[in-house]
Amino acid sequence: MPKGQPEVVPQDGLTTRQRRNRPLLMVHTGEMKGKSTAAFGMALRGWNQGWNIGVFQFVKSAKWKVGEESAFKALGQLHEATGQGGPVEWHKMGEGWSWSRKAGTEEDHAADAVEGWREIQRRIAAETHDLYVLDEFTYPMKWGWIDVDEVVETLVNRPGHQYVVITGRNADQRLIDAADLVTEMTKVKHPMDAGQKGQRGIEW
Repeated sequence: MPKGQPEVVPQDGLTTRQRRNRPLLMVHTGEMKGKSTAAFGMALRGWNQGWNIGVFQFVKSAKWKVGEESAFKALGQLHEATGQGGPVEWHKMGEGWSWSRKAGTEEDHAADAVEGWREIQRRIAAETHDLYVLDEFTYPMKWGWIDVDEVVETLVNRPGHQYVVITGRNADQRLIDAADLVTEMTKVKHPMDAGQKGQRGIEW
């Protein structure tokens, strides 16, 4: 897209305005950090446009605190108090089924993941949010907890004007094929390569 201009204008019967405002299904995948950060950046821009933002975190424990969560909850409170921006909801879709998977059985984790996905399906059907951030959502699909074909069908056929961004490594090819925008974060260099752990304000 040189200078922001599309290289091809499809013969799809849409006007330039209709095509420009078509809601997107987006995927941020790859091994490098920055996938969630980029998605939260989109959510921040959406909030500024007055969009209703729904964040649904998968995999990370409900006890896991991230800086973006505090910031977006504050923005949601600002909206409630002043009308500025848009409403924000932040949900963690499962207690304990984090990276270490310390609590509960795999069956418990899978059931929690499915129920989290069912709630998202209900909200999509009701057109609850303008932008859905499904953070780390590739993992329950990769582990077989949530059916990829069902996810693709739900998201491709979602009603109204709803944007969706999914983050996580190893995105399924079916999801990539269905998406309008796919970014792969490729590692060139990372401080952990030199034995340095994550830093406050950078990783969380």
